[in-house]
This record gives sequence, C-alpha cells and structure tokens, in this order.
Amino acid sequence: MTVPEQLEKLFNQYVITGNHAESDYFTLIKEIIKEREKGMGDCQQALNKAYDFVRDEIVTNCNLPLQEITFGTSGWRGQLGKDIYARSVAAVTTAIVQIYEKVDEKKELAALLGVESFSSAKTKGCVLGFDNRFGGSLLASHVAAVLLDAGFVVHYAGESTTGVLSAAVIKNKAAFSINLTPSHNPLEYGGYKFNAADGGPAETAITTQITTNARALIAAGFKESFNELISEDIFDHSKVKRFDSLSTWRNLVHNNRTMHGLNLDTSVAEFGKRDDIVIVIDCVHGASRLHIRKLFDPDAKANLTVLRGDSDVTFGGVSPEPSSENMLGVGKTIKERKEKFSIGAIIDPDGDRIRFTDGNIEISMNQFGAMAYHFLHEYKGKNGMVAKTVATSNLANSLSSAFGEELFEPAVGFKNFKPVMGKALVCFEESDGITVIGHTPEKDAYIGLLTALEMVLSTGMNLGDYLQKIEKEFGEFYPERDGIKVQIQGDPLLHVLEKLSKYVVGAQVKIGKEIRTIKELITIDGRKMVFEDGSWLMIRPSGTEPKVRFYVESRTPEGTQDLVVAAKAMLIEIGLDV
Repeated sequence: MTVPEQLEKLFNQYVITGNHAESDYFTLIKEIIKEREKGMGDCQQALNKAYDFVRDEIVTNCNLPLQEITFGTSGWRGQLGKDIYARSVAAVTTAIVQIYEKVDEKKELAALLGVESFSSAKTKGCVLGFDNRFGGSLLASHVAAVLLDAGFVVHYAGESTTGVLSAAVIKNKAAFSINLTPSHNPLEYGGYKFNAADGGPAETAITTQITTNARALIAAGFKESFNELISEDIFDHSKVKRFDSLSTWRNLVHNNRTMHGLNLDTSVAEFGKRDDIVIVIDCVHGASRLHIRKLFDPDAKANLTVLRGDSDVTFGGVSPEPSSENMLGVGKTIKERKEKFSIGAIIDPDGDRIRFTDGNIEISMNQFGAMAYHFLHEYKGKNGMVAKTVATSNLANSLSSAFGEELFEPAVGFKNFKPVMGKALVCFEESDGITVIGHTPEKDAYIGLLTALEMVLSTGMNLGDYLQKIEKEFGEFYPERDGIKVQIQGDPLLHVLEKLSKYVVGAQVKIGKEIRTIKELITIDGRKMVFEDGSWLMIRPSGTEPKVRFYVESRTPEGTQDLVVAAKAMLIEIGLDV
C-alpha cells in the first residue's frame, strides 16, 4: 500500500464527510502521528488536513458539548471541537460577563471578584491569553468579541503561560484574566481558566456561578450576536491593549524581591558569567518556549539548552506533562555535559507546572516544594509558615515542625491556598505547582526555576545533594502517585468511592506482607488513611479528568510500591477497573 493510500484509508475510517459530530478527528490525528514516527512521508500535509476539520468544527459546532460545562479545581477542560468550540467558549465568557453585571447590586460578588463596580471592571479589563494548543487565537477572538461587545478593555497577551498571565493581572491592575488552556492534558483537549483580580484561581462560589450561567445559556440555544466583531483584525480593536506579558512578570518579581529574597537580575547575571553550570529546559513545545531564552539572554547561551522548543500542537505525540518518562531527554542531555552543576527541568504547555532533575536524581514538587521552603527559611532568612495540599509529601510537615512554624494543609487545588497567600513562604502541591510569598497566588513554573537557580548558586550544591542534606537532617519520605481512567464522573463516581468508608480509624489494611492499622483519617479531599508508622495512602476523584487518583507515601523506598498495590486493591474491591 502506498503512503497516500494508507493516509487516505485513515481519513476514510475516522472522517464522516459533512458530519463533525460523528467524526473522530483526534484519533485520526494520533494515527497519523504514529505513521509519522514510523517514517512515513506526507504526514504533515495529512495533519494539516485533519486540523482543518477540527478548525471547521470549532467554528461551526452548534450542538451541546459532549460533557456538561464544569469548572473543576483549575478551570474547564474538554475535547477541542466537541466540548471546547467557539460557541461554548463564547457562552462561558458571556456567563462571566453576567456575573460582573451583578456586582453593583451584590456586594458579596464584588468582594469575591476584587472589583468596586461593573463600570470599574470594564475599565480595568481582562488579560487574555492562551497556550500553544491548536485554535488558541481563534478561540481567543470569540472571547474578545464577547468582552468588547460588553464594553470591557482587553489586555491581549497572545500565547503565554499561566504564571505570566497571572502576573499581568496584578501589574496591569486588570479585573480578571481568561487563559485558554487545559494545562498538561493531551493534545485533543482545550481548556478555559478564569482568574479574578488577585491573579489567582477564582473562588468556588464564582466558578460554580460560571458553570450555572453557562449551562443555562447553552441549554437556551445561545448564539453569538456579534459576528461582525470576529475577524482576523479583532485584536487591533481600539479597546484591545497589546502588551509584553513576560515584562510584567519580570517587573513583579523585581518589585517584590525583598519579600521572597529572590533576585532575578543578579542570578541570571551570575549564571551567564559562570562556565561550571548548565541549565537544560524541556518546553515540550509549549508556551514556555517563547520565554525561556528571553529570561536568560543575552548572557546565557552556551550553558542554556532548550529541548522541544519549536511549535508543535501535537506535542510530538506525547502527553505533555512533567512525567518521569518525558524527563528522559533532559537527563540524557545533562549527562552529556561536563559542568559541575546542572539544573534540568520540564515545563508543561501553559507553564504552571515544573519538575526538576540534576541528571542523577529526579525531584518532583513533593520534594522541591519542601526544599524551596527550607531555602527561603534558612538561606534567605525568611520566617513564616508553609502551605501544601493534603496529597503532598509530609517532608514539609517535618520542616515546619522543626522550625516551629505553622503548616497549612488544604484540599487539592491551588485556589485552596488563598487564606494563607501573603503569609506562607511557599505554597505548593504534589502535581508540580509552586508559588512563593510576594509572587502571584497562581502556580508558576518560572518562579520555581528561579528558586532552583538561586538554590544552586547560594548553596554550592546540586539539587540532589541539597535534597539529601535536608533528608539527612529532617527524615526521608518516598511519595508516589498514580491514577485510573473511569467511565463515570460526578455523583455516580462519588457513590462508588463511598464504599471506601469502611476504612475508618482502627481498621486494618494489608500493606505488602504486613497488616497496618489506620491511625488517622483525613477526609477534606477524598480519603487519606495515615498508618501508625507515618506512611499513608489517599484516594480521590480527579477534578480535571475522568480519573480516580491515588497518592501514597512511605518512609522507605520499598514500602512505596506496597502502598501503590494496596491502593489499587482497594479500587478493585469497590468495583473500579485498574
């Protein structure tokens, strides 16, 4: 079979002419990627043709989303063309406008949103951006059309990262931001993040209202009424203010350096002068590829390497998350270098997650967040509490106890740190998100990268050596996480997970060859069972994907796998496939 014939066969299999709803464009795209990996020619032309179908579906889809619009722990996510398309995105934006229209009569809304009035919200405007996903600019044009029609100023960043857009809200004194991204989800996903005036994830009361309003609009047959605004030139509208989003991030970090103790200019300058340190960053084709060299140039060239730094909406066919598998290229590149000090990192598409390695040891946020807290407290001389989600390693707990400082431990979701923003030196969660005091209330890979650079420069140690020093003094912790895909979500899934309620304090669980007793039960987010030896396992439904996640931590390396097996056994027991 010739190359064109094989590709044509794939199109015939997955494309139903004139029927977007029944066509499966992203399975087609994934199959073409597989053929590309085998070395087949003409694949880029085929991908372009497949994405043309996706673009047309995004523009023309008038059906209901396959999955009801729902804002989870970090916005709304769904399949491009099927859930996330022009009309649904415009409906969600209209739902947000409806909320602002009521702030004059509902002062509690004004307080939650951080605005004085509807008029001031329109004047302050919205920061608008997107990651590298297919259709970002197209979807953003529909968001802009809704906002402009309602009288809002639009601060247009174009492609950018979540942390940078959050900084832009603060520095531009905007009313809110809209970021079209599904974060680390696979290539078929689109997404929508809404942050209020503080630059952080919106309160649950707000996202719940957005969900309610948007569902009502869609159910009522919502149609865009401003088609004359939607064109290639919409971002040249008089109320659209283009700006350099990375510059606003730099200014925020610089202005607040006395709070967190991090000095971007000094650290970058020292890095550029030294020949004994290398930084390797894998952007996985995401939005960070536009910023990384700008953060370090002009001084850092030979000792800065950027991997997967070109534009590719397919992410090379991988799921673009900061995983161990995706980190392999960073580790390999570092091992080929001769410098004494190495900082390797992988950043997800919208730049809100980062994972590190020094070439020898992979360091997830479970460890790095605790390291950042130790660094700011002990090396930068900052006193204060630490905040980490309940699913995150207890290494930070050990540090805060030893320092005589408070610990804040909320449910998963960065918005749950809001009560301690401005108090906690570091806020972090195991899924590779971090921020520091004096920065934005949103997770930000770049502030994590700057912290890592200053760690190495200040301590004279590689990240792995610094971690081992901390563990030697405060104890070793071995966390792990995994998850399973499920066919049910919402209340039906919660009903199944309720079967875990038999695991109460005093109940016994087989972990490896041992029988352990549950000493403590934490139910603020799913079910976290803490055993007598300090090890624990936690099970909760994902807030962003059709998955059940489980998290474990042991005090020994071999004990971690036993906990993973035990968690899977519990899920099988209640009827979920593993």
